Amino acid sequence: MFRLSGPVRVTRLRQAVVAAAERDEVVAAWTGELGLGEPFHDPGVDTFGLHNAVLPVGDTFLEVVSPLVAGDRCPAERFMQRMGGDCGYMAIFQVEDMDDARAHVDRCGLRRVLDIDLDDIRASHVHPADMGAAIVSFDQPTPAASWRWAGPGWAGQVRREVVTGLAGLRLAAEDPDALAERWGEALALTPRDRTLALPDGTRIEVVAAVAGERTGLVGIDLRAAPDVEARTFELAGVAFRLVPPEPA
Repeated sequence: MFRLSGPVRVTRLRQAVVAAAERDEVVAAWTGELGLGEPFHDPGVDTFGLHNAVLPVGDTFLEVVSPLVAGDRCPAERFMQRMGGDCGYMAIFQVEDMDDARAHVDRCGLRRVLDIDLDDIRASHVHPADMGAAIVSFDQPTPAASWRWAGPGWAGQVRREVVTGLAGLRLAAEDPDALAERWGEALALTPRDRTLALPDGTRIEVVAAVAGERTGLVGIDLRAAPDVEARTFELAGVAFRLVPPEPA
């Protein structure tokens, strides 16, 4: 049992990230398949040898990161090479208290590879080798409904005709029980049938990897708008599923 006393550390899955060689191709596919608005390109990620695009899905977000210079072996490019190409890259979880979240991460023996402390958001990235499957970031925006990483005008780009928000992630592992336990410990949640249920209704599902297929962050689920049929499409090495709206 990993849920500890005190306030819930993780409140929601706020952003899911893929890494891809061609950023604009991913953006075009997302806007075409999901009817999303215009992306925000964060100039700050060039520090990491990247260019990106962040698109709102309701008040949650999809992001694609790509190497700024192919062959420069930035961290995302090295991650892609290990995974065999375009792939799921990062999961960003919103927390109520960053100090509490960092203390929990440290107690779990997980390495923080990046700490950010700004007036409107604080964040810490956990090493993917410690988490398995993907980079995990814990972020605390101020105010809680804001999201600096999507730019100042993201609310004006929200489109809800096709999808209304993130619904969850799927992780594949050769030892799915161990991975579910590891993510459960990091998120201070108890896995049940290899699934972690977050307070916002999103779910992190861990499945057994199929022989010869990829491990890691292999699926991103999106909540379909009313009257939009459930379906799946493949993009950037990830299976995107449109799942039914939550019951009223």
